[in-house]
Amino acid sequence: MLHAIVVLLVCQLAGETLAHGLALPLPGPVIGLVLLLAALLLRLPLPEATAETADGLLKHLSMLFVPAGVGVVQQLDLLGQEGGRLLVVILLSTIIALAVTAVVFAGVAKAMGLSGEEGSESEAAE
Repeated sequence: MLHAIVVLLVCQLAGETLAHGLALPLPGPVIGLVLLLAALLLRLPLPEATAETADGLLKHLSMLFVPAGVGVVQQLDLLGQEGGRLLVVILLSTIIALAVTAVVFAGVAKAMGLSGEEGSESEAAE
Protein backbone atom coordinates (compact mmCIF):
# COMPACT_ATOMS: atom_id res chain seq x y z
CA MET A 1 0.00 0.00 0.00
CA LEU A 2 2.85 2.39 0.75
CA HIS A 3 4.33 1.87 -2.71
CA ALA A 4 0.94 2.58 -4.29
CA ILE A 5 0.61 5.84 -2.35
CA VAL A 6 4.12 6.79 -3.45
CA VAL A 7 3.15 6.15 -7.09
CA LEU A 8 0.05 8.35 -6.74
CA LEU A 9 1.98 11.14 -5.01
CA VAL A 10 4.84 10.99 -7.55
CA CYS A 11 2.30 11.37 -10.36
CA GLN A 12 0.79 14.37 -8.59
CA LEU A 13 4.22 15.88 -7.94
CA ALA A 14 5.21 15.39 -11.58
CA GLY A 15 1.96 17.05 -12.63
CA GLU A 16 2.56 20.00 -10.30
CA THR A 17 6.12 20.34 -11.58
CA LEU A 18 4.97 20.32 -15.21
CA ALA A 19 2.14 22.76 -14.51
CA HIS A 20 4.40 25.27 -12.77
CA GLY A 21 7.49 24.70 -14.90
CA LEU A 22 5.71 25.03 -18.24
CA ALA A 23 3.11 27.57 -16.99
CA LEU A 24 0.29 25.27 -18.13
CA PRO A 25 -3.30 26.40 -17.52
CA LEU A 26 -4.23 23.03 -15.99
CA PRO A 27 -3.97 22.13 -12.30
CA GLY A 28 -1.04 19.90 -11.40
CA PRO A 29 -3.19 17.07 -10.00
CA VAL A 30 -5.10 16.86 -13.30
CA ILE A 31 -1.81 16.56 -15.20
CA GLY A 32 -0.73 13.95 -12.65
CA LEU A 33 -3.87 11.92 -13.37
CA VAL A 34 -3.11 12.10 -17.09
CA LEU A 35 0.42 10.86 -16.35
CA LEU A 36 -1.02 8.00 -14.28
CA LEU A 37 -3.41 7.16 -17.11
CA ALA A 38 -0.48 7.15 -19.55
CA ALA A 39 1.43 4.80 -17.25
CA LEU A 40 -1.57 2.48 -17.13
CA LEU A 41 -2.04 2.59 -20.91
CA LEU A 42 1.66 1.87 -21.47
CA ARG A 43 1.33 -1.01 -19.03
CA LEU A 44 4.24 0.22 -16.93
CA PRO A 45 4.87 -1.92 -13.86
CA LEU A 46 2.85 -0.39 -11.03
CA PRO A 47 2.34 -1.86 -7.58
CA GLU A 48 -0.59 -4.28 -7.54
CA ALA A 49 -2.12 -2.37 -4.62
CA THR A 50 -2.46 0.82 -6.70
CA ALA A 51 -6.07 0.10 -7.68
CA GLU A 52 -7.01 -0.91 -4.13
CA THR A 53 -5.36 2.21 -2.70
CA ALA A 54 -7.03 4.48 -5.25
CA ASP A 55 -10.41 2.88 -4.46
CA GLY A 56 -9.80 3.50 -0.76
CA LEU A 57 -9.10 7.16 -1.44
CA LEU A 58 -12.22 7.45 -3.59
CA LYS A 59 -14.36 5.93 -0.83
CA HIS A 60 -13.33 8.83 1.40
CA LEU A 61 -13.36 11.49 -1.31
CA SER A 62 -15.80 13.67 0.61
CA MET A 63 -13.16 14.19 3.31
CA LEU A 64 -10.84 15.66 0.69
CA PHE A 65 -13.31 18.51 0.16
CA VAL A 66 -12.90 19.76 3.74
CA PRO A 67 -9.87 21.96 2.88
CA ALA A 68 -11.83 23.51 -0.01
CA GLY A 69 -14.72 24.22 2.36
CA VAL A 70 -12.36 25.86 4.83
CA GLY A 71 -10.99 28.01 2.01
CA VAL A 72 -14.51 29.16 1.14
CA VAL A 73 -15.23 30.01 4.78
CA GLN A 74 -12.01 32.04 4.95
CA GLN A 75 -13.16 34.07 1.93
CA LEU A 76 -16.74 34.74 3.05
CA ASP A 77 -16.32 38.52 2.78
CA LEU A 78 -15.22 38.19 -0.86
CA LEU A 79 -18.04 35.73 -1.49
CA GLY A 80 -20.47 38.24 -0.02
CA GLN A 81 -19.19 40.97 -2.34
CA GLU A 82 -19.05 38.88 -5.51
CA GLY A 83 -21.67 36.22 -4.69
CA GLY A 84 -24.31 37.59 -7.05
CA ARG A 85 -21.89 37.72 -9.95
CA LEU A 86 -20.65 34.22 -9.17
CA LEU A 87 -24.21 32.90 -9.12
CA VAL A 88 -24.98 34.49 -12.50
CA VAL A 89 -21.78 33.11 -14.04
CA ILE A 90 -22.44 29.62 -12.66
CA LEU A 91 -26.03 29.60 -13.94
CA LEU A 92 -25.10 30.95 -17.39
CA SER A 93 -22.18 28.57 -17.82
CA THR A 94 -24.39 25.63 -16.82
CA ILE A 95 -27.09 26.63 -19.31
CA ILE A 96 -24.51 27.14 -22.07
CA ALA A 97 -22.86 23.80 -21.32
CA LEU A 98 -26.21 21.99 -21.43
CA ALA A 99 -27.17 23.70 -24.70
CA VAL A 100 -23.84 22.90 -26.35
CA THR A 101 -24.09 19.29 -25.16
CA ALA A 102 -27.58 18.96 -26.62
CA VAL A 103 -26.51 20.45 -29.97
CA VAL A 104 -23.44 18.20 -30.17
CA PHE A 105 -25.51 15.15 -29.24
CA ALA A 106 -28.10 15.97 -31.90
CA GLY A 107 -25.33 16.50 -34.48
CA VAL A 108 -23.64 13.22 -33.64
CA ALA A 109 -26.95 11.35 -33.67
CA LYS A 110 -27.78 12.84 -37.07
CA ALA A 111 -24.30 12.02 -38.42
CA MET A 112 -24.66 8.44 -37.23
CA GLY A 113 -28.10 8.16 -38.81
CA LEU A 114 -29.86 7.81 -35.48
CA SER A 115 -33.20 9.50 -35.05
CA GLY A 116 -35.93 9.35 -32.46
CA GLU A 117 -38.47 9.04 -35.27
CA GLU A 118 -37.05 5.69 -36.43
CA GLY A 119 -37.51 4.19 -32.97
CA SER A 120 -41.12 5.38 -32.77
CA GLU A 121 -41.90 3.95 -36.24
CA SER A 122 -40.58 0.53 -35.26
CA GLU A 123 -42.61 0.64 -32.04
CA ALA A 124 -45.73 1.61 -34.00
CA ALA A 125 -45.21 -1.36 -36.37
CA GLU A 126 -45.31 -3.76 -33.44
